[in-house]
Amino acid sequence: MNLITLSEPHGAVAEAFHSLRTSLEFSSLEKPLRSILLAAVDASTDKTQAVANLAVVMAQAGDRVILVDGDLRQPRHHELFGLSNAQGLSQWLESGGQPPLQTTSVANLRLLTSGPVVGNPVALLSAKRLGERLSELTALTDYVLIDAPPLLSVTDAALWASQVDGVVMLVNSGSTQKAQALRAKSILERVQAHLLGAVLLNAES
Repeated sequence: MNLITLSEPHGAVAEAFHSLRTSLEFSSLEKPLRSILLAAVDASTDKTQAVANLAVVMAQAGDRVILVDGDLRQPRHHELFGLSNAQGLSQWLESGGQPPLQTTSVANLRLLTSGPVVGNPVALLSAKRLGERLSELTALTDYVLIDAPPLLSVTDAALWASQVDGVVMLVNSGSTQKAQALRAKSILERVQAHLLGAVLLNAES
C-alpha cells in the first residue's frame, strides 16, 4: 500500500489531509455529516489516492470509517489496500443483505470494494437504492467516504451526490480547467447536492 499519509505521516501532504478532516468536522457542527462523496471534476485527478488518504487520517484520529469504492467502472481501492474484489458494492446493490465489508491494515478503517465490474453500472445506482444502502452503512460507522467516477465523465457521481450528506469537489492543479470546474459545480447544483467546498490537489508548495 502506497499512501503518503502512511509513508510520510508527518509530511506536508499528510498535514493537508489532517486539515481537510478538521474542516469537515467543523462543517458538521450545524448539520450532521455522515456520508461524504469526494468527487473529481475530470479524469486527470487521482481521486483514489485522495479519498484513501483522507480515510486514513480520519481513522487515525479515532473515527470509524467505511471507505466505499463507488467507481464501478475502474475500481482501484482493492489494489491499493491489497484486498480481494471478488465481492463488493455491485453485488450488494443488487442483492442486499449484509454489506461485504473488509478490514484494512489501518485501525478503524473498513473497505467496501466495488465488486466485479458490471455491464451497466447506472442501472444499479437508483436514488432509492443508494439512499437505502447508505442508511445501512451510516448505521455501522461514524463516516462513510465514497469514491466515484469523475463528474464530467458519466452520471454515476451525480447519482451518489444526490444521496450523500455532503460533497467535496476535487480539482487538479495545472490540468483541471476553470470551465470544467464550473460545469461540474453545475451538475452538483442540478441534483441539489450539498457542496461543502473544493480541494486543490497537486498544487506547487
